[in-house]
Amino acid sequence: MPTNPYSSYLEAAVLTAEPVELVCMLYRAALDAVSNSRSYLASDQIAERAEAISKAMDILRELTFTLNHDSEPAMARNLTELYDYMQRTLLAANIEQSDKKLAEVSGLLANLVQAWETVNSQQPRTS
Repeated sequence: MPTNPYSSYLEAAVLTAEPVELVCMLYRAALDAVSNSRSYLASDQIAERAEAISKAMDILRELTFTLNHDSEPAMARNLTELYDYMQRTLLAANIEQSDKKLAEVSGLLANLVQAWETVNSQQPRTS
């Protein structure tokens, strides 16, 4: 069975990425999932909307699990609370079919992407 070139590229990118780059990838994937859910909401594609919201929630849950509470307890606690808030907001958005709530999470994720990409650009490269 032939492999998908994009999947191969993505796998290689993940396997060779620095930790901060991985966080950025996850934020962008969550942001894409929320953007997709907004499009699905607008076109009344219920199953697709729910699936996209679930994907964003799964990514946020994974980000929560990766937090290091020992090295930066205050930041880890704040991010845990923010991720929890976004997951609850996404759940409410799905139940209420609320683009406003999806837009709110999208804005929060966009801010996080921007902040972490700034951190990533300031990291010394190991390769």
